Amino acid sequence: MKFLHTSDWHIGQTFYDFDRYQEHQAFLNWLNKTIADQKIDVLLVAGDIFDTANPSGASITLFYSFLSEITNNYPNLQVVIIAGNHDSAIRLEMPIPLLQNTKVSIIGSVKKNEDKSIDYDALTIPLTNNQNEIEVFCLAIPFLRIGDYPKNEDGVYEYNYGVSKFYEEAFENINSKKKANQSIIAMGHLHAMGVETDPEDTAERPIIGGVENINTSSFPSDLKYVALGHIHKPQRLSANDGIRYSGSPIPLSFSEKTYKHQVVVFEINDGNFEQLEIIEIPIHTPLLSIPKQNKVWEEVLFELENLPKKIEEDKNAPYLEVKVLLDQPIPDLKNRIQEIVQTKNVRLARIDTKLPRKDKTTNNEVLVNEIELHNLQPIQVLNTIYSEKYNEEIPTELSQMFNEIVIEINQN
Repeated sequence: MKFLHTSDWHIGQTFYDFDRYQEHQAFLNWLNKTIADQKIDVLLVAGDIFDTANPSGASITLFYSFLSEITNNYPNLQVVIIAGNHDSAIRLEMPIPLLQNTKVSIIGSVKKNEDKSIDYDALTIPLTNNQNEIEVFCLAIPFLRIGDYPKNEDGVYEYNYGVSKFYEEAFENINSKKKANQSIIAMGHLHAMGVETDPEDTAERPIIGGVENINTSSFPSDLKYVALGHIHKPQRLSANDGIRYSGSPIPLSFSEKTYKHQVVVFEINDGNFEQLEIIEIPIHTPLLSIPKQNKVWEEVLFELENLPKKIEEDKNAPYLEVKVLLDQPIPDLKNRIQEIVQTKNVRLARIDTKLPRKDKTTNNEVLVNEIELHNLQPIQVLNTIYSEKYNEEIPTELSQMFNEIVIEINQN
């Protein structure tokens, strides 16, 4: 059986006020063709289908149209979709009644039995081979919110313990029932320990804020593959390639412009995980940073003036980020930049300004971003205030307590 793993589509994302409908349409068209070219048997989509819990009508239509196309084009294609932290479970599951006669499974939330125990059977999707025999079981586990996972021995919802226990119990539930020639894979949408992310990436912030890092040992070792979502940089988390983030299909922030956006294709044959292949996704609209590193205004001006002239018919002109190093504020900086780039073949998306500042502990000069309120997270504000007041990092126990409060606020 041949699988394709993808995630973090973020349909409906607005990129600095620019609509990305055409980019997502291009990706889904490419994915549709790739399913045919690669003769895919199972499509795994590991969460964050939409960018917001309340996506626009156009975004929903784009998603539904894709499902309609692939179910019509490939009636034997099996599709498993789980919700991410950006998705509304209810909204994601809305088309389920219309998919009864298809092989599409959408898991938005964790269902409970009458006795309030977790219904692991509802999260276990049987996948059949060409002989219509069940060859693989997929543990389709969506983003887990407080109350979804088991409590610890003290009767408290502890995220790391609860998520690990959830995967353990889900695996044992089907492992005790499956036949010897049947395999088990899993899906998840979470932040695993040891992942690589760009420190300037504002699109893939930690879900909870530091207490949510799941160790890869939490996944049962007999799983043939673990298809993860949430982290936008594609990467593997195990030496044998069996635990992976597929990454986002399009760059969702300027820090992602260097990522090789991709899908992961692999096979499970006779119970063996094999034939892993990375397929790179063509970039529809490039992201451009001028200059690559923050420079003084005179140098930035020179590079901007040397950009290619505007091409009116170019609907995919690059998104532009301008990176300026300031020794003092320039009140009309934005107007100056806009005046120059309006004749260039780019679309101005962001102006990144940095100011030199003395580090109180080392007295060395460091570069800091001007504050952008939409990028600030509560834990960042707390860390900044604490370090400025006490001239040291916030103690771990205090940050953990703060994160636990944030969990309750965000998930209740």
